[in-house]
Amino acid sequence: MSSTANLLELKGVHTHIGAYHILHGVNLAIPKGQLTMLLGRNGAGKTTTLRTIMGLWQASQGSIHFNGRDITRLHTPQIAGLNIAYVPENMGIFADLTVKENLLLAARKASNAAQMDAARLQWIFRLFPAVEKFWNHPAGKLSGGQKQMVAVARAIIEPRDLLIVDEPSKGLAPAIINNMIEAFDQLKKSGVTILLVEQNIHFAKRLGDTVAVMDNGRVVHAGSMAALAADEALQQSLLGLSL
Repeated sequence: MSSTANLLELKGVHTHIGAYHILHGVNLAIPKGQLTMLLGRNGAGKTTTLRTIMGLWQASQGSIHFNGRDITRLHTPQIAGLNIAYVPENMGIFADLTVKENLLLAARKASNAAQMDAARLQWIFRLFPAVEKFWNHPAGKLSGGQKQMVAVARAIIEPRDLLIVDEPSKGLAPAIINNMIEAFDQLKKSGVTILLVEQNIHFAKRLGDTVAVMDNGRVVHAGSMAALAADEALQQSLLGLSL
């Protein structure tokens, strides 16, 4: 695939955290308009890769390009300003604020709820009915699945070119996971490029267009999600499991 078809590219990225060398030359391409799954065992370096893309940890070597622009040395607010949204594993919800206030914080063009884009808000309510239902409730009082919906809704309250989400299905009940799969499917159809770290293989199989598998701080496999889902021997060797 030519680099022009990729929205995000990591080339030879190394990341050190203190004395620890976590990423060992990560090469990763995220095709424009597709949903890419980043899979791997615990400790493979998936979350570190996301945090390095977002500038929360600095790459010690290699380059990160977004839309053809080198963002390797940019600070996190500058990266977010390029229309990249990041939902961390802990969701980053402000527990004492209402759902409405959480979304308002992310809506840069609105200083109050009345100024939020009404059509976009209705679209989000259709994706995540719980966001509308608990609009005036403190976010900290919501269930894990509802908080996850608020976290993703907050990330997409403004149009994004790239949405990066770390383990959206973690700890969620199967019915909530199915709702989340439907929502990400709708987001993908709306043209958003998505990078998901996921442990839930059902989730990965249903949504992924492309896949990258990490092990020991490197990408050890990249290709189509459908091809990986169909190859049990490859799944076993890369992930030690069957899809």
